[in-house]
Amino acid sequence: MEQSGEQQRSDEDYGYGLFPKRKEAKYKKGSVGESLFTFHNKCQLMLHFALETSPYAKFLLGVMKQSGCTAYQDRHFSCEDCDGTVSGGFDAATSQIVLCQNNVHRQSHMNRVVTHELIHAFDHCRAHVDWFNNLKHLACSEIRAANLSGDCSFGNELSRFNFGFKRHHQECVRDRALRSVLAVRKVTPEEAKKVVDEVFDSCFNDLAPFGRIPHSKNDVKFASRDFQNRDRYYGNL
Repeated sequence: MEQSGEQQRSDEDYGYGLFPKRKEAKYKKGSVGESLFTFHNKCQLMLHFALETSPYAKFLLGVMKQSGCTAYQDRHFSCEDCDGTVSGGFDAATSQIVLCQNNVHRQSHMNRVVTHELIHAFDHCRAHVDWFNNLKHLACSEIRAANLSGDCSFGNELSRFNFGFKRHHQECVRDRALRSVLAVRKVTPEEAKKVVDEVFDSCFNDLAPFGRIPHSKNDVKFASRDFQNRDRYYGNL
């Protein structure tokens, strides 16, 4: 029987080519090779620090836990070598967040990547996201992650020398979502732009679970307070 077009697609169509360690295990867990691998050790330490101290990560982990999707560092996070163009990814097939140990070298960068990927994990937890077959679902989550993770903060855009025009935040989110879709799917730029444009407004305005664009730690603190108050309200009904 002839395979359908979807069945014939290779793993690389879904971005797995950017994460070669998803296909091979160079170091078995607990091996001497792994313990001596400096990038890996540094990545693990930065990841642990992010999960313990980043208000964004702590808030998202707490929300996911209350939603029945507890994330554990040793099960749901993996430090690996990646293609030189990416910093991290969410593998829906294994419910794992990949941190690119060869590309993430600063704690601030790690914090942002963890937050970005946790937003994908939150979407995976709360919604029936068809990551592999529905391009609109993928684009929507990429828009939300770019919008809510700090990817497009003023400081980050300043460091990229991107600033100074009207509606800059929206355009940054649109551009980063477009690039993310192109990185993990074999589609043309025109196809990717079309699908991002189609879902942009609704997904840009979907601010769950923060309820606002978290521009600062104070915004996260207010989001956490609102979330706890909401739970108390529903608990008293």
